[in-house]
Amino acid sequence: MSKGVVSTSTDKIIVDRTRGHRNKPVSKAVRATRERLQSSHSGAGVFDRDAMKMYAESCLQGAAIAPLLIILVTIFGLHFTRDVSFIAWAVFALTANSANLLMMRRISQMELTAGNTTQTRRLMLIGQVLIGISWAGLVIIDHPELGQNYQFFKGVVLLIALSANSMSSFMLRQATLFCFAPVVVILAVRAALSQDLSAIILTSGFASAVVFFLYITDKLYKSNMRLIAIQSEKDDLIAELEVAKSMSDEARRRAEEANLAKSRFLASMSHELRTPLNAILGFSEVMSAEVMGPLNNPTYKEYVGDIHRSGQHLLNLINEILDLSRIEAGRYELNEASLSLTEVAEDCIGMVQLRARSKNITINEQFEPGMPDVWADEKSMRQVILNLLSNAVKFTPQNGIVTVKAGWTASGGQYVSIKDNGPGIPEEEIPVVLSAFGQGSIAIKSAEQGTGLGLPIVQAILSKHEGKFVLKSKLREGTEVIAILPANRVMQGLPAAEEAVVVPPRKKSFA
Repeated sequence: MSKGVVSTSTDKIIVDRTRGHRNKPVSKAVRATRERLQSSHSGAGVFDRDAMKMYAESCLQGAAIAPLLIILVTIFGLHFTRDVSFIAWAVFALTANSANLLMMRRISQMELTAGNTTQTRRLMLIGQVLIGISWAGLVIIDHPELGQNYQFFKGVVLLIALSANSMSSFMLRQATLFCFAPVVVILAVRAALSQDLSAIILTSGFASAVVFFLYITDKLYKSNMRLIAIQSEKDDLIAELEVAKSMSDEARRRAEEANLAKSRFLASMSHELRTPLNAILGFSEVMSAEVMGPLNNPTYKEYVGDIHRSGQHLLNLINEILDLSRIEAGRYELNEASLSLTEVAEDCIGMVQLRARSKNITINEQFEPGMPDVWADEKSMRQVILNLLSNAVKFTPQNGIVTVKAGWTASGGQYVSIKDNGPGIPEEEIPVVLSAFGQGSIAIKSAEQGTGLGLPIVQAILSKHEGKFVLKSKLREGTEVIAILPANRVMQGLPAAEEAVVVPPRKKSFA
């Protein structure tokens, strides 16, 4: 085969290889998403960065709570004790909280990575320690003259501070412990030094409260980690679905482009091939008929016959390919009219009888009498029956028998059945034979090979008529093919029978 010049026209492109790179990032995204889905989310460190971001945002959202509490405690302290130490404590506590808020704002704006996660977590805990020292400073301010009332006042303030801090910082593990450990230490030291019963009760009660809130915050932390894991898995699934949809859209687009290119190619080739084929068929027929004068050499006359038959065979193959292409593209139009299936079948039998005689094949007819017309495309139905008859004659051996039946189906439709006693088709090859371009082992070994489009075209035409195609075959026993038209195609309706009944045949043999 000679090498031709490759056209750059879009009409000639069957597969666009330049777009293959578009699927690479999509495939990479799919792999990354599946790895995330398959990875374990049970470890607490998997979502540390998300948890710290949420903690920073929570601190910023509740920024006014701690300063308000500090101011209220200072006002009550000054009112009852007239001690200016509360002012100094308030300045220190407000400074510590402001420094912590500034750090949280900075963390919320920065991008947390695997490299800076540990350092950021350490800074957050240091901020909690600083706040804890400020609350420990409140414990240091003591007024024994007020007795148990002052101890009760400090206990209430510390419990309020503990609960507020725990609810806002549970996304940072051990934040409550680091914040109020200095308070517990100071309370324990003062209780040990003073041996005061109220101080001991305050210390033990507050320490128990710290342990309880540590338990609560740990439960809240784990619950939120599970929610984050579920949310992350959902996001990953959505991402994978979007990626899969993108790949599907790209594949569909490329398939549509390939199908369009195929249609354009077939349309172009039909013109390019049919034009010289018509000339070949015309001139070979003229030469075979010796219109312009006798061919003195008998061999030349034999060659001319071979040329004509080969050209006709090639034209039939081209027509089959074009028919299937039109059917797949949805451009196969039916010109429906009233017709008789038995008359069409008889015409098709007449068209193949010469070839059947050359192989000494007998064609028997078994048609039910008085069958009404059907509403169908005559050209298409003729193509169906002729295609099935040609296959039967082609694969039936010498002295074989082909039986053609036409009658009623159980549902009130009509059928045409063609049965031969040829070699048959192996059961495992039937799906191959029914597929486009599929050929069984018998056909491959045959000297008369086709495109493998005959049966797919038959199926498609019957489907356009809302009909069915049935193929039954047994190896070394023969093959039966049945073309069925539904009851709504019959011009004169008849009640459905329980089973298809064939009347005694009106035999007509062609030997």
